[in-house]
Amino acid sequence: MRKKIILAAAALVLLLGGIAVAAVIRANDRPSGALDTDLEGVSASTASETVPGESTVAETTTDGQPAEEKPQEGPCWLTFGGNPQRTFARTELRLGKPVRPTVWARGMKDVMEYPPSFCDGKLYVNLERGKTVALDAKTGRIIWTRKAAGATASTPAIAGPILVVSSHDGSVSGLARSNGKRLWRVQTGGKVESSPVVLDDTAYFASTDGRVFAANVKTGAIRWAYNAGGRMNSSPSIYGNRLCVSTYTGAVFCLRRDNGQKLWSTYVKRDVLRYESFYASASTDGARLYTTSRAGKVVAFSARTGRVIWTQQMGPLGYATPAIAYGRVYVGSYDGIMRAFRATDGALMWRHFVGGRIHAPALIVGNLVLFSTLDGKTYALRASDGQQVWRFNAGEYAVGIATNRHYYLSLNGLLLAIRGANSPKD
Repeated sequence: MRKKIILAAAALVLLLGGIAVAAVIRANDRPSGALDTDLEGVSASTASETVPGESTVAETTTDGQPAEEKPQEGPCWLTFGGNPQRTFARTELRLGKPVRPTVWARGMKDVMEYPPSFCDGKLYVNLERGKTVALDAKTGRIIWTRKAAGATASTPAIAGPILVVSSHDGSVSGLARSNGKRLWRVQTGGKVESSPVVLDDTAYFASTDGRVFAANVKTGAIRWAYNAGGRMNSSPSIYGNRLCVSTYTGAVFCLRRDNGQKLWSTYVKRDVLRYESFYASASTDGARLYTTSRAGKVVAFSARTGRVIWTQQMGPLGYATPAIAYGRVYVGSYDGIMRAFRATDGALMWRHFVGGRIHAPALIVGNLVLFSTLDGKTYALRASDGQQVWRFNAGEYAVGIATNRHYYLSLNGLLLAIRGANSPKD
């Protein structure tokens, strides 16, 4: 019996030792990434090639004629975050807090996890179950609807006459903004939740197959692809010729935007055995990058070298891309607290507890920080001190966008236009 006990104990020690060695090996497994020239599993098609499950429906006025053009407002909100830096900030707008009554409200009959894009008097929004919808921003009237082959949890990117839309079926498509017709389609080897960003006729996006892509926005032709070696749900941010993206494997990669060559990569440790994991995108002010780990840690990197400058631990879970304005970083987490950190060193400037879990990025409009919580409420706080000035009993994910006339709030399944206290009269 003693011999059996000794053998069992020895076997247990060997097993635990093997597990420990495997954990250490895994903890030190850090893919360095490389340009992908083979493009295995990637294809591009043009409008002449049909895709099962896709369809477009154009709406008309009551007399059967196409709807007339509506007056414009601005500035445009071309992509997720409002700009290539993904700052989610419009500090020049002084709309004031939202005031009722609403200008219009439309039930979308589906979830809007990501905010819409806007330009030339039109809104474009993706619905979770696989639809892209174009609406008249003045009236909320649907102009056209396009059904995708997979779920669409992202913000469409506007590039002149083209709308770039990603899908969980692994595709990214270029659509005609005027009628939703597909112009081109790129198929990747994974799901694409990444919201595309477009600069200089090139669309940039990431896939869960671990690759970042640069595609010609007019044709869909792949200009370059980079394999970071780890799943990516995040959206690339751009400042100058630097493109940066976060990964589920705990890294941020920064690449040259023009050719995809790696500038640097940094892996962030959670503890001695594990790396962090990033769902949130990396926003940037040019000097630093900011992102949030799924374990609730805010991390600031040097944009030039990738060195970690500061970290701040929030609640147990974090999915929100940090918003940047006034030399501060605004971010909420699942502990129900919206926080403002000083951008240079991470010092906590203020915190405001609302109770509901905060899943999505905040929106900075003038001196207001707007955000929604998973318990169905939307708030506006003063950016300077975190004091609450407004609350609305709807919302869940990304709160929406703003122009010089209106807030366009994407409150779960409700899309509405609402004026601010200082909005000009129509």
